[in-house]
Amino acid sequence: MATTVFGSGIRRREDPRLITGAATYTDDFVLPGMVHAAMLRSPHAHARITRIDTSQAKAAPGVIAVYTGPEIEGLQPSPCAWLVPNAELKVATYPCAAKDIVRYVGDIVAVVVAETNAAAYDALELIDVDYQTLPAVTDPEQAIKPGAPQLHADVPGNQAFHWVVAGGDVDAAFKNADLVITDRIVQQRLIPNAMEPRATLAKWAPASGELTVWNTTQNPHILRFLSSVVTGVPEDRLRVIAPEVGGGFGSKIAAYPSDFLTMFCAMRLKRPVKWTETRRENYQATTHGRAHIQEVELAATKDGKILGLRARSWSAMGAYLSTAAPGIPTILHGLMLSGVYDIPAIKEDVYGIYVNTTPVEAYRGAGRPEATFMIERLVDKLAHKLGQDPADVRLKNMIPRFDNGHTVATGLSYDSGDYPAGMKKLMEHAGYTQLRKDQAEARKKGRVVGIGLVSYVEICGLGPSQVAGAVGFQGGLWESAIVRVHPTGKVHVFIGASPHGQGEETTFAQIVASEIGVGVEDVKVFHGDTDLTPMGWGTYGSRTTAVGGAALVLATRKVKEKARAMAAHLLEAAVEDMDYEDGKFFVKGSKDKAKTIQDVALMTHVAWNMPAGMEAGLEASTFYDPPNFTYPYGSHLAVVEIDPQTGEVALQRYVALDDCGPQINPIIVEGQVHGGVVQGIGQALWEEAIYDDAGQLVTGSMLDYALPRADKLPDIEVISTVTPSPHHPLGLKGIGEAGTIASTVAVYNAVLDALQPLGIDSLQMPFTPERVWRAMNAGKTS
Repeated sequence: MATTVFGSGIRRREDPRLITGAATYTDDFVLPGMVHAAMLRSPHAHARITRIDTSQAKAAPGVIAVYTGPEIEGLQPSPCAWLVPNAELKVATYPCAAKDIVRYVGDIVAVVVAETNAAAYDALELIDVDYQTLPAVTDPEQAIKPGAPQLHADVPGNQAFHWVVAGGDVDAAFKNADLVITDRIVQQRLIPNAMEPRATLAKWAPASGELTVWNTTQNPHILRFLSSVVTGVPEDRLRVIAPEVGGGFGSKIAAYPSDFLTMFCAMRLKRPVKWTETRRENYQATTHGRAHIQEVELAATKDGKILGLRARSWSAMGAYLSTAAPGIPTILHGLMLSGVYDIPAIKEDVYGIYVNTTPVEAYRGAGRPEATFMIERLVDKLAHKLGQDPADVRLKNMIPRFDNGHTVATGLSYDSGDYPAGMKKLMEHAGYTQLRKDQAEARKKGRVVGIGLVSYVEICGLGPSQVAGAVGFQGGLWESAIVRVHPTGKVHVFIGASPHGQGEETTFAQIVASEIGVGVEDVKVFHGDTDLTPMGWGTYGSRTTAVGGAALVLATRKVKEKARAMAAHLLEAAVEDMDYEDGKFFVKGSKDKAKTIQDVALMTHVAWNMPAGMEAGLEASTFYDPPNFTYPYGSHLAVVEIDPQTGEVALQRYVALDDCGPQINPIIVEGQVHGGVVQGIGQALWEEAIYDDAGQLVTGSMLDYALPRADKLPDIEVISTVTPSPHHPLGLKGIGEAGTIASTVAVYNAVLDALQPLGIDSLQMPFTPERVWRAMNAGKTS
């Protein structure tokens, strides 16, 4: 039945074209007269450009043009769009190409345009640049010390911002505490590694003054707006198309200098210009994630009740502030420090520091993993200190069930949750009591086994717009949708959001099919083209379904109500007497007297027999601004065993319980959880972007940067509870980042639980075999 398609695990309709290679990505497009751009990037982390000679490059075969920073006229600096207030924010100018000083390895120095991609890259080798190297700094704690190298003359001490979140009486909490738990946590820098590197194709039409841009973006409408600001092309003459996008994980939120330079070249040369980054460039210049250093304290009573949390955090922002960067370690991190617990007092000082590295931006979870890690690690340490089970300490401090609002110390009002029930279901499914017994037996035999728990809540569905403005986000956070029913009952849906792997072409079709009773195969979802779709504020923060999905539901219900009125007219009945089921309108109690949605759609289009005052056609639009965020939550469990001879950590079991509200498609939910969990495990066990003291990216390729592999992972067990959001029309919350938020600290806690008998209660990630082995053997003599 059509009405049961919501909640069905039907296959993703996106997959056939993706799996068979029939999908079209930005780099696949070839336009008549198209030429290719390549970017010359700085080999130094900090240097003054004293001379650039481009004469040989300009004379090289196939080269059309070479532009250096001083020659690029008319482009405004690359913008920062999240200007966090009350933070002493200092946004350093981010030129699209360096004019005098380069500030990280990968900073753009020049752009070459040539007839072929190979010719463009060959010509880069012919550009002669003299640099006067300057001292570099990559550690945020070192960057704020007196005498440290200064990146920007107008940012003394390299401090981009200082932001404070506070609620409750923190001093009293620590004064009254029976014990204080402390830790120093390093959230290492990560490289997103989307399968598709970034790319831009720009086409300029001089006669009409129109610029068309194909781009690997998560936010075509935002990119259009920012591109208009930077290039000066009016927004109504600028079209951005996001075709297939091969992953983003936050790294394709930002608008990049390379995007704007490609547009500049197309406009200057009056030819289509395409630029596609290499994987090496992707590592050097596409935004990185995390890069926090946290010093944190937890105040508690001797029976394990949490009284307060106090922290300081230093965030390495990179050489410049990326598009949304200031909001990640502040709003999306600091406001979530309470987690699932009833903590009466919280304070954190967050410092954003400029360093000579690639700019940092949102990376799957974006601030929430760092907040979850902080509180969840300290809860485990508290439990070990008191000799209590980590599960018991969690349950003792959890916020009790609530259905419509719970305010925490940081000022947020969570929408709904039953955190204890989720933890208990996880423990029951995993056989937690038996796991602890098995662990004790294994330890008697000399095995190094650990169990890690985590409970999390995240802030999703980014909005409402008034809140966005209050926290410095330079735009709105509503979403929009248009639902158009054609004469034969086929439905076209146009959304402002831009999914890129999340599966909304399937799930949004399921929503519409369920609401109006057509077959899911009769619904087609359009997205990613600013000339075709209504305005939207982008896909990030697990907001596409939570906000865009709400807009879609409301637009579909408008269509349904018009169709109900039309059916009543055709059946000569009162609207209030109409019932609806499985795509048919009928008079209550008379199912044999019915009109299908197709009957109604046809009549609204031919308009032969219309109610007085009703317009022809059957479509509706909605702009939805949510009244609150959504707050998915869950509890995860990890089991590890460590080889004492090598220090290698083997992840033996992983169980994820998540609550994202009602599930449109459980198979897609499971896939999102799997992907997120694996990324979080990657941070715990393998991934780390490393710079040396000179600012060189040591882990600059897949040969040196370790990514998760399938053969290192167990089957991930996915279970759920369902707690609807009270303010979403379908109760939906979002699931795209949940796995990443929970899994890093779940594995971390498991490893430290295994090492706890050895007196090890803190260890820096990733848990490479060498690092773990050295910790296990510290102090031992051969």
